[in-house]
Parts: sequence; C-alpha cells; structure tokens
Amino acid sequence: MVATSVQINTDLAFQRCLAPDCGATYGVDEVRTSCDQCGAPLDVAYDWDKIEVPDSLKFFESKWARRNEPLCRSGVWRFHELFPFAPPEKVVTIGEGQTLLHASDGVAKYVGLADGGLYLQYEGMNPSGSFKDNGMTAAFTHAHTIGAKRAACASTGNTSASLALYCGVSKLMQAVIFIGSGKISYGKLSQALDYGALTIQIAGDFDDAMQRVREVSQQLGIYLVNSVNPFRLEGQKSIMFRVLEGLDWQVPDWVVVPGGNLGNSSAFGKAFMELKELGLIDRVPRLAVINAAGANTLYELFVKRGQRWNGGQLDQHVADKYVEEMDRENRRASTIASAIEINRPVNYEKCLRALEVCDGVVREVSDQQILDAKSQVGANGLGCEPASAASVAGAKLLRAEGVIAPSERVVCVLTGHQLKDPTATVAYHTTDQEEFNRVLGSRGVKRAEFANRAVAVPNDLDEIIRAIQLNS
Repeated sequence: MVATSVQINTDLAFQRCLAPDCGATYGVDEVRTSCDQCGAPLDVAYDWDKIEVPDSLKFFESKWARRNEPLCRSGVWRFHELFPFAPPEKVVTIGEGQTLLHASDGVAKYVGLADGGLYLQYEGMNPSGSFKDNGMTAAFTHAHTIGAKRAACASTGNTSASLALYCGVSKLMQAVIFIGSGKISYGKLSQALDYGALTIQIAGDFDDAMQRVREVSQQLGIYLVNSVNPFRLEGQKSIMFRVLEGLDWQVPDWVVVPGGNLGNSSAFGKAFMELKELGLIDRVPRLAVINAAGANTLYELFVKRGQRWNGGQLDQHVADKYVEEMDRENRRASTIASAIEINRPVNYEKCLRALEVCDGVVREVSDQQILDAKSQVGANGLGCEPASAASVAGAKLLRAEGVIAPSERVVCVLTGHQLKDPTATVAYHTTDQEEFNRVLGSRGVKRAEFANRAVAVPNDLDEIIRAIQLNS
C-alpha cells in the first residue's frame, strides 16, 4: 500500500560522491548509480543540522503503539527519521521488516560462545522471504517518487523475488528481472514468475546479468534497483536499527554478515557511522564479512592483497589487477550459497569503508562449513538458506581463531528463509548418496556431519513402533 503522512522536506537529502577528493552532489530527484565527474559510487546524504532527529533511539519504541499506521507498521519506515529522503505520502510499504532478533544458546554452543552470547537476526521473516525487502521498499519508494514505470534488476533470486513482489502488490511498475542460466533456485524463481515479472534469462552468471541490466536500464530508461542504487542501502540500514532495538539499544560486540554484492555490510557500516555522528550510540560494533570460498573477491583483496579504504584514498589498481586476472582466467563464482555467488561485488568500495568504520575483518568459509552451520541453525529452530549460514560458519571460524572472545556478544545475520533453496537442505539430510553427490558433492561437500536422515520402514505397525523406539 502507499502510506500517507506529513510531508518531509526532501531538500534536506541529497546524493554525494563517495570519493572524498571529489564530493560532487546531486539531487534526490535524480536517478544515478555513480558520479558523473569521477565514476565513484554515490551515498544518500543528509544535512543533519536541519533535520529533527530524536534525542534517543528509545523514541522509536513509541511507534509500536501506532502500528495501525502504515509507516509505523513497517520495520523499515518506522525509522524514517534516520533516512528522510522521501515524502511519506510516496512511501510504498507492504509491512516489510517485521523481523526479530533471536537469542540462540544452541547455536552459541556450536560456535563456541557462552550462553546468551549469540543472536540470530532472521530476515527470512520478510514478505518475500529475504532481507532484500528492507532495501527494496526504499528503492521502490524512490522510483515511485520520481515517476518510474518500469524497474529492473539482475539477481541470483532474492532481489528478483522482492522486486516482483513490490510490483505485483502495488501495480505501480512493471518488473524486469535478469537471471543467469541455471543460477537461480526454483524457490526464488517461482516467486518472480508467480508475481508476474518479465523474466530475462541470459547465458551467463550473475556478473554477466549485472552488466547487461545496467546497459539495458540506461538505454531504455528503466529504473535499476540493484544495490548499486544508493537508495536500496538506506532501507537496509534498518536491519541494524532493529538489531539495536532487540538488544534494548545496546551495541553488540560483533555483527557477522554474509558477503555477496556487499550491500548489507555497506549499509550496516553507514548506519553505525551515522548513529555515532548523531550521538545516538557511543561506540560501533566490529564487523565481520564472510565470503563463500567459491566467491571470495573481498577476501582475496582485503586479506591476501591488503587493500583498505584509507579514508577514501584506496589504491584502485589493486582491484583492477584482480579483475583482469579473473577475466583472463575466465574465473567464475561457484558455491552452494547461490545468494552470494558473486565475483564482482558492486558495493566493494562502500564495504571497504564499512570495514574501516567498524574495525572489520573478512573471512572465507567452504561450502562444507556453510552447510554444517546451516544444519545447526535449523536444529535450533530457524531455517535459513545456505548463504545465510555463512555468517554462523564465519563466527565459528573467528571464534576458533581467537578473534572473537567466548564472552562477547555476537549477532549473525540470517539473510533468507530456508524455503528459498530447499534442494540443498534435502540433499544434506538425504539417505540417497547419488542425490547427495549430485547436489553437493560437486561443490566439494564430502559429508553431512549433522544429517537428520529419514528412517525407512515397511508399512507395518510393529515395524513403525520399533523404529520410533530405536531412534528416540
């Protein structure tokens, strides 16, 4: 639905070039993904001195009592004072962001943390089943504000499902989605098709689809909603606002997040940077970004080649050289965690800034580690897709390394619902070795250490009772 409320002065928000030696600015009524002058990414920025910001984050608790109002019912837009780029009457919301922070002592034990030390931020509870709705409501709202009639994205599945959902519910735009050949799970593809999106499947992977959708959007004047769009990341900041709310506005020691296109990590860093600037928090948490080993561009550049943000003075030659190597070797991303199966993350520079702001670290984990962690998340009552479990696998690795202390408070972000990719889950627990090898063996997964296999029995009451007694 389209929410209605009091007008916000959108002159207080603008777009600003990320490069500190450029700093070019553009209006929020413009559709841009990069700076005209230097080609750097853009931020949505605010003149905070002219904005009435609450004195305390506790202000936002009062909005729960007004959840009959569309903006307050949304777990994104009830924080709109912290990203006031759009007039409230233009906001498009479907009640996204009603997600909760869950303490999980069972997963804490698996990771190696003390009881009460690990929290799971379960974004699979969003309307389309993933964190993407947090950003999509913001990008879609901006698109609606400037009068767009079509919106497009490249996707490994979750972005396309989210865009198609907002288009289908609102009837404000047509969704055009680009996917790679065989690079999307049926759980996600079924959403885009069911919600009525025009689906373009190209021969290639996500990186190919991303290149083409940018070209097509520019040529045909279609609004691009991938996270290269700075308004997408404004909505994704709200995930951390809800994390703080779930901790009674206390800052955790660590936030651990999967790294794919690096939109979440970028948004989280910006959120904490702004909250600290506004005096709403007194410190920032440390940030850990976890790549899948089969799609580890950030890990290669940050850990192995030492690239840093350096206050915006990063050595672009380091990343350019790595991309040239990938092109020369025709290196493609390959991981069971399809949602983060990305070799050319569009938010790389913004993620480097977030890592600097949050004294962050980067790690890579194997598909084996991801699926084992996923099984433990599931065994403790929350089903997530494989990419989500990279955060838990990464926290376990950092705990084993001694980077995370056993007494620290850690938040792992679970980005998508289990039913986004049920094939991987069933294959992990199956008794059929051929099926296991077909789905997981080719990814280097050798075992299902925590498999919960079905028990096959004859259709005989005594045999069924005996099987239950033997396995209880």
